[in-house]
Amino acid sequence: MRVKKQKRHRKVVRFYSACFGFREPYKVLCDGTFIHHLLLHRLTPINDALARLLGTRIIPFTTRCIIGELRSLGESHCEALEAAQKLMIARCDHEKRINAMDCIESVVGEANSEHFFVATQDADMRKKFQKVIPGVPVMYGLRNSLFIEQPSSMQKQFVKSSEERRLHLPESEDLKLRDMNPRDTISNNPDHGDADETLLRTASDKRNLLGVSRTSQLKRKRAKGPNPLSCKKKKQSNDASIAKKQVGKQKQ
Repeated sequence: MRVKKQKRHRKVVRFYSACFGFREPYKVLCDGTFIHHLLLHRLTPINDALARLLGTRIIPFTTRCIIGELRSLGESHCEALEAAQKLMIARCDHEKRINAMDCIESVVGEANSEHFFVATQDADMRKKFQKVIPGVPVMYGLRNSLFIEQPSSMQKQFVKSSEERRLHLPESEDLKLRDMNPRDTISNNPDHGDADETLLRTASDKRNLLGVSRTSQLKRKRAKGPNPLSCKKKKQSNDASIAKKQVGKQKQ
């Protein structure tokens, strides 16, 4: 059972690495509920527990707002506060403390450019990152085990749409490329003179700016004769050589 779970988790990690550019060491952004859960079930040290889950090196992060929230909860979360203060601090730029969910959303942003894994026990936060914000893998704890959420249908559809956009030329670019070949329309009108040359030169400059190179015309290869040095001389037939010998004998 444990082997199957590890395979599932590593498959999820490969998905986010291949589709969203996650790289080792992975950065895990932990909120107060997750840190408290790890300590409650003795899943410590935090670095080792998360490294076992992802199967590689990790860097755990939290934010100042999350530390402030743990501090406000009093003695019941003093151990979690102490553990959170030992983690790396992700910059959140909030002058006044805000709740953990809003703080994590602001750090992750719309595209998760820092490639954070988000670790939380908050069901609403997990659901939001799975169904609203693409490219955010979510992990959580269940008793003394840790899990990574499987990519949602929204995440997979986002990846599929991104690939399709990458493979197809945008309509605006297609129109630009069509406008850059005015020679067909100009050649039919011989009265344009210098204006035609200027237009052609402008189109050529546009091609260079966009990195579109004109295909060079291929020259036809003409058939060449055989190389005289590579040709063997014709051998005389046996009948001709015999006749020459007989003529020589008669003269003698």
